[in-house]
Amino acid sequence: MGGCLNDPKAAEKKAAKQGKTPEQCKVIDYFYGSGGCLSSTMSDSEYESLVQARANSEDFKARALNKLGIDETEVNEIEPVHFEGYNFDNKSARAIQGKDLVWRSSQYQITWLFFSSTQIYVYQYTFNMDSNTVKEKTDEYFYRDVTNFSSKSDSVEKIVPKSGGCLQVSYINQNVDTSTFMIVVPGMNFTCSMNQNEYTDRAIQGMKSKLREKKNS
Repeated sequence: MGGCLNDPKAAEKKAAKQGKTPEQCKVIDYFYGSGGCLSSTMSDSEYESLVQARANSEDFKARALNKLGIDETEVNEIEPVHFEGYNFDNKSARAIQGKDLVWRSSQYQITWLFFSSTQIYVYQYTFNMDSNTVKEKTDEYFYRDVTNFSSKSDSVEKIVPKSGGCLQVSYINQNVDTSTFMIVVPGMNFTCSMNQNEYTDRAIQGMKSKLREKKNS
């Protein structure tokens, strides 16, 4: 029998694994921190590889254009923008901090934005690694209705495992740092997860420049 001998969430974990595939069960074990010294669970790099394989399993840019019903020649005002990253905001998303100190979630989000002369088209694909749940979303915004494009760093409180040694697993509330991009529209906002880096910084500045141009024209 694997896992720690004293796991306060053993019953919850067992219920979570009902009807799941072997791979999904391994993912659930990973997020419950149940490797201990008596069994092994997947490593951070193995989980990362699974997520990236899923994210690269399809041409999501082409899928986005198809779902939005647009041709790329119609949306060449500026280069399309692509964001992706772990999503921690959803209550059902599990979280864990790896040995490399990187926070990972069981939910991953891919977003594409396209820009015509009058509108911004948005496609979002969110998938879960511990279930078959997938969510797709499309939106359209006129430049005149958009107040701002912004990015922010925030924190989300999650219950995460803390190793209690060989015979015990404990769980604590911990704040997880997140990075998000937002289209600000009066009365509503569009938000997506992202890995903040030089590309996303340049992309957001380019969108802001285009929005100022459209507002002043």
